[in-house]
Amino acid sequence: MGKSSGSSRLTIYIFAAMALGVVTGYLFHEYGAGILAALHCKSLDDVLVPFSLCADVFLRLIKMIVAPLVFTTLTIGVAKQGDLKTVGRIGGKTMLWFVAGSFVSLFLGMVLVNVMHPGSGMHLAIPAGGTANTAQALSVKEFVYHIFPTSIFEAMSKNEILQVVVFSIFFGIAAAGIGEKADIVIKTLDSAAHIILKMTGYIMGLAPIAVYGAMTAVIAKQGLGVMKSYSAFIGGFYLGLFILISILIIAAWLFIRRRVFSLLRHMKDPALIAFSTNSSEAAFPKLMLELERFGCEEKITSFVLPLGYSFNLAGSMMYMTFASLFIAQTYDIHLDAGRQLSMLLVLMLTSKGIAGVPRASLVVVAGTLATFNIPEAGLALLLGIDPILDMGRASMNVLGNGIATAIVSKWEGGLGAPTSDL
Repeated sequence: MGKSSGSSRLTIYIFAAMALGVVTGYLFHEYGAGILAALHCKSLDDVLVPFSLCADVFLRLIKMIVAPLVFTTLTIGVAKQGDLKTVGRIGGKTMLWFVAGSFVSLFLGMVLVNVMHPGSGMHLAIPAGGTANTAQALSVKEFVYHIFPTSIFEAMSKNEILQVVVFSIFFGIAAAGIGEKADIVIKTLDSAAHIILKMTGYIMGLAPIAVYGAMTAVIAKQGLGVMKSYSAFIGGFYLGLFILISILIIAAWLFIRRRVFSLLRHMKDPALIAFSTNSSEAAFPKLMLELERFGCEEKITSFVLPLGYSFNLAGSMMYMTFASLFIAQTYDIHLDAGRQLSMLLVLMLTSKGIAGVPRASLVVVAGTLATFNIPEAGLALLLGIDPILDMGRASMNVLGNGIATAIVSKWEGGLGAPTSDL
């Protein structure tokens, strides 16, 4: 209860900071000359330096934790699956569904942002030191080489998340393979993961300050007209979530027929928990309980659901392509179909292992922007509206994992009669 109320307070603070930032930015935009004279400053940029600094420091703190967070959570998610024979039998079917779902989510986000162009009206200048649209599409050879690290320490120091993901998967599989000998390592990583999650909570406590600084700087330079682009972004994203859940419901209907409506009733409360707390992790215990009440076999639920929390982030993945391409549009950076598909492949891998951490999608988007030479400063544009988006993607992550568990249970013949049909 304390965690939920704390998350709610943070959301309220972020909304308040966003509103205050809009007001402050508007005053700078409309009365800039008078303010500059009063402060004896030569340009508006000089006045806005402290505001931009707040957002920049916050982004650096978020990027600081991404590599250890991915390594610990993903390794634990793989290693705790236990018997490798079980992983081989059920894991193949589970991963097939996850890969298909990931592609659909990412592709849907890519299509919608190309159709709606929510960032095209902003026309932001590429910041000093930013990267223009000069990079070529990654070749297959370069892409493959970029996946596999020569040193995990080098990969972590440079925040090469693709390479950290690959090492974590191998490490987790090997840990599961040696059985009890790895218990002490897994327990240590589990403790480390909880410490990093606690750090994430501390860092997110600074979000209102970062939001205030980011919104002030953006509105001061662009004026209130920039909010039109935000409205298009939010509306387009939630339209995408509606389309995505419709696709998942149709897919579930093909496997479990009319029981899909009962499944949705069972998942209602977990989805609301995720929506209100901005965290799909907060809904995990309730979701597992409801899936077992729905009729999913405990053995399958305990395997598929934790794996889904590392590999199956339907809402977050759709957001990542949507947000990355939105930022490119705000800088008038054109990405051809080849580079967009390369981005989709990168996100297929880098979106793993961070479920349950509020606004952790921002971290993955930041890494993707750097990979495709899009200014990371554009991420500040999303800080103010991210709580609104995080509610939707967290609840979609819960719904996606619940549907995946039910379908795999049906495949394995482990879907029985409901013990309680709420």
